[in-house]
Order: sequence, then structure tokens, then C-alpha cells
Amino acid sequence: MKRLLIFIATLFASSSLTSAQEAPTPNYRNNQSPLISKPYIALPIGTIRPEGWLKEQMLRMSNGMTGKLDSIYPLVMGNRNGWLGGDGDVWERGPYWIDGLLPLAYQLNDKKLIQKVQPWIEWALASQKADGYFGPDTDRPYEAGLQRDNAHDWWPKMVMLKVMQQYYCATHDKRVIPFLTNYFRYQLKELPSKPLGNWTFWGEQRGGDNLNIVYWLYNITGDSFLLDLGTLIHKQTYNWTDIFLHQNHLYRQNSLHCVNLGQGFKEPVIYYQQNKDPKQLEAVKKAAATIRQTLGLPNGLWGGDELVHFGEPTRGSELCTAVEMMYSLEEMLQISGDIQWADHLERVAYNALPTQITDRFDARQYYQQTNQVCITNERRNFSTPHDGTDLLFGELTGYPCCTSNLHQGWPKMVQNLWYASADNGLAALIYAPSTVTAKVAGQIPVTIHEATRYPFEETLRFTLTFPDKKKQSATFPFHFRIPSWCQKADITLNGKPFDESSITNGIATINRQWKQGDQLTITFPAQVKASYWYDGGAVIERGPLVYALKMNERWTKKKTDDSQLIRYGSWYYEVTSDSPWNYCLSGNQLRADQIAANFRFEKRETGNNYPWTVADAPVVIKGKGRKIPDWKLYKGSAGPVNYTSQEGEPLGEEEEIELIPYGCTTLRITEFPVR
Repeated sequence: MKRLLIFIATLFASSSLTSAQEAPTPNYRNNQSPLISKPYIALPIGTIRPEGWLKEQMLRMSNGMTGKLDSIYPLVMGNRNGWLGGDGDVWERGPYWIDGLLPLAYQLNDKKLIQKVQPWIEWALASQKADGYFGPDTDRPYEAGLQRDNAHDWWPKMVMLKVMQQYYCATHDKRVIPFLTNYFRYQLKELPSKPLGNWTFWGEQRGGDNLNIVYWLYNITGDSFLLDLGTLIHKQTYNWTDIFLHQNHLYRQNSLHCVNLGQGFKEPVIYYQQNKDPKQLEAVKKAAATIRQTLGLPNGLWGGDELVHFGEPTRGSELCTAVEMMYSLEEMLQISGDIQWADHLERVAYNALPTQITDRFDARQYYQQTNQVCITNERRNFSTPHDGTDLLFGELTGYPCCTSNLHQGWPKMVQNLWYASADNGLAALIYAPSTVTAKVAGQIPVTIHEATRYPFEETLRFTLTFPDKKKQSATFPFHFRIPSWCQKADITLNGKPFDESSITNGIATINRQWKQGDQLTITFPAQVKASYWYDGGAVIERGPLVYALKMNERWTKKKTDDSQLIRYGSWYYEVTSDSPWNYCLSGNQLRADQIAANFRFEKRETGNNYPWTVADAPVVIKGKGRKIPDWKLYKGSAGPVNYTSQEGEPLGEEEEIELIPYGCTTLRITEFPVR
């Protein structure tokens, strides 16, 4: 009997050893135990390159505000900044800028931009004290245009933690790991007596950003104290899980700050990696469903002209909300693998983001309206109106936080176009023209070029090449998302129909031996449809794009009053129009069985590689509308109107209207009354 037991034990040990030997070595670092294993893993910065219209977008950033903010906004981003050792701004704005500039610089491999980033990195590293503290440490008296107090606040350091994480992912600079380790030991020691909300409430509400970097470092070092710190940070962070599951914040106005909601959205999913409680995932799904019915806007965001409110189309939505919600969705997607967050991310990126920054990237808008028919310097019905400058396109109009923070939107989306998958493959879950070079299977490098005009077309063409001439093929799984708006994808491989992919929870996987020059083509057929929002207003959609009324736009550059130069900048753009906008749509024509016949989708060849303009919109939807004569301006906005009405008020004659992608517009009607 004893010999039999020894034989069985030996056999089991041998079997376990064989299994361990057969288990593939991960190409990229996943979560370490006891954290959950992520289905998708971020690739090093620089392995994904933008192409086509997206590259043009990034180049406009580098030639515009993102690449030149130190000269455009020298008061804050110049040498006086406290994050460069100066006596100026010590809070969030400097780190905000670098949080977007750094990935842009490395994705474009732009040496001049990299040189702009490096002094901020070097000063932060050199500022660390023996106890682990880093960053500015001196509060100074008020000076107009600067934030010179709360130097010790936890919040701006959270932004710099994101910068240092990205810097390491781009360069593997070995100094970053002990730097972060020492700071997190400092946090573990100090947080019990000086919690996240000690100086300001921003750190308490945005603790998920801090927690995210703690887990990232744990996966590199395995230091157990980081898990203790993770638990502590979660306990000190605003309880977003409880708010989403059990409280009524999302059902009432003025209950939250709009950007805090975007940043807090990811915290339950970030913490889920450690506590593994399904309610963390349930909380954010419930929050998304609730927002859709209460605060939600058709561009993927919510009403929030700083304080949140119901999704009335003439209330504002802050630019910082867009880029922070995008970052939250990107992190949630990697951890959960839930394509709901990929669909949501594209909705924000391809609708809200491009419309709120000028085509030349020389100015931005603090709030956007989904029904926005006039951009002038006057007070509107916003909870925080900033002297009526909120809708103006300028360098500092509204409030300067968005001038500093807008830069992370496009570069971080580029970084999330491709992931390594936990099964040593690659995953394309967000779509845009791009090229990725990454390792698959047994450390075999592969390059995949994604040629597409998505989101303006629904066809993606993937071409595979192998840089190593000795390894011209590899067997690995290729994951790609089937968007929720697509009923069935059309797939061809090397020109022949292919139906051998497996689909689980909206993600298709093709696991095969891929060879040099293989071409995978995927088309997602899209249909025109109507969705309904605030007060029953109708919105026309197709695929990932929301459509809005095309209007003539007259841009006028004006000088700021001398008394407001420091606060709002020296100039701004107003945008006005001579186009009619007060149209309604026919309820009968919006019916599911009638909408295709009444709203015609057309593609256009513009010859311009930058699509986000009124003149060069590559797609258009034409339909019929009627004017509502009594629907007029009120305080610079489209006035109140019953979006669904049984009153037979006089209407104009039916006439053709033209709708273009929301992101191509500046002036627009997006939510139409239904008659």
C-alpha cells in the first residue's frame, strides 16, 4: 500500500511538472496573485502607432495646445511651476498636462516633445525625501491665476503617479520602481493620520487613480504591503460602490461633481481586482443603466456644468468629464473584459471629445451642449457659469483645469486600441486606424496594420507581418469585439468568407496559425436608428456615431476685457449661425419599420485626412423635418420646448435636413422634438 501511495504521489508530481512546463510563459505581465487575472493587458507605450485620420489628430495636438502649452500658458506651465521647482502653481495643472503630453510624445516618437517631458520627470524623482514624500512642499500666498497652496494634498500627486507609470511603460527607467515603492510606504504610514480627504475632498473622491497605480506596482515588485495600502486607500475613498448600488445620487440633481463621477466610476472595478466581490462589477453596470435614464446625454456623458443634473440638452457637460470618463472606461475594460465599456468608450471618444476642441487644437470649450445653437459671451443656465465664458472656445475660458487636462484623451485611447490577451494573443477591442508590433505565442513578434476609416466606415482590414525573418508564422488567438449595435459581423480571411471564429460575450476569437501577409477583413453592418433621451427627444444614430443637424458656422475671434485677462485668457472665439435650427421630426418616420426609408445614409469623398469638420464630414444622413415657429432662443440657448407634445401647434412645411456626425459639429441640434 505504501509503495502504491508513493507511485501515485510521484505520478501526480510528474503530471504537475509537465503541466507547468506546458503552460505558456506570459508575454506581458498580468496581475499577480492574489489579484484576479485580467483578460486583457496594456502594451508598452510606443508599441501602438496611430495611422490615418488618428495620426493627423495626434499631429494637430503636437502642433497645437498639447505640444506648446508651456508657451501658450506660461504662467502655469513655465519654469515657475512648482513641479519644476519654482514658486508658482503646485497643484494639478502641471501634472495634468504631462499626463497627456508624455504618451503623445512617445507614440509619435517625437524627440522635441520627449525633451519637454523629461524635466518634469527628473524634478519629481529628485524631489523625493528620505521618508518617501515627493513633489512640492511649500504653500505660498495667493497670486492671481495660480494654485499655490495645498502643496501636500494627495490629489495632484495621484496625477503624477499616472505620469510616472506611463514613463516607466515607455522607457523602463529603473529609478521609477524604488521611487514609487518609497512613496507608497510613506502613504501607508501617513494616511491613517492624514487621510485622502485631509487637505481637499478631491483626493477622497478620486482615490481610484491612486489605487490603480498601487496595484500596477504590486504586479512588478510583489511587495505585500501594497495590498494593505490598497485596502486602506479603498476605505478612505468615497464609497462609489454604495453610491451606485444603494444611494440616490444619480437620481437627483446637484448631488455630485461631474468630473468626480467620471473618475470615481472606475474605482469599484479597480478594487474588484483585490476583493473579488461581484457587487463591485454590478455597481458600475447599475450606475451606467441609471445614468442612461436620469442624467445621461446621447454622447455617452451626463449633464454636469460642474454639478450633475438631468440630461437636458441645453445644460453643459465639462471637457474634463469626457477625458476622465474615457480613462475610467479604458481601465475597466482591461480588468473586466466587458465590451459594454468598449462601446461606451467609443461613444464618448467619437462624439463628445472632438467637438469640444478646435480643429487646429488652439482652443477648447469648457462646457458643451448637445443642443448648441449659439456660442456667445453671455450667462446661461449653468450651475457654475464662470461669467458667461463657459461655451466660448478659448485657451482659458470657463476654467483652466480643462486646458491642462484635455491632452490625455486621444493618446490614452491610442494606448487602448490593442491589448495583449491573457492567452498570449492580441486583442483589438477599440477601433481606429493603427499599427501594433507586439509579442505573441512564444515571444514571437508580429506587426498588425489596421487600415480603416472607422468610425465613419464599418470595415476594418488587418494585415499581419512578422518582423523576424526566421519566424514568419505563429499560432495565437486574435480577439476582436463585435459592437453591441451590430447584429452579425462579416468576416473574410485572405479574400474568402470565414466563419470559424468563436464568440463569447461579444468578443470573437480566431485561434489559428497566422502567416506572413495574412489579411483579415471584418465588416460590422450598421443601421440608422432613433433613440430617445431627455423628455422624449429623438436622436438619430448609426453605428458608434450620433448625428446632429448641420448648421452654417461663423467663427469670430474677440479680445477679452482687460480685467479678465488672467482668468479667461486674452482672446476667445464666438460661433454663430444664420441657419434655422428649430426643427422637429415626425414620430411616424422614426418608427423602426420606417426609419430606413425616411433617413438616408450617404458616404462622401472629401479628400481630407481630418474628418472632424462641418465641411469635410465623410458621412451624412438626410431626412425630413418641420420647423416649430415658437421654438426660439432663450439666454443664448435653444429655449424650452416640449420634446413630445400632443398639442397641435402650427408647424412649418416639411423640408429636407442634413445630419452629420456630432463630433464634426460645433453648432447643432442633436435631440429633436417629436411631432
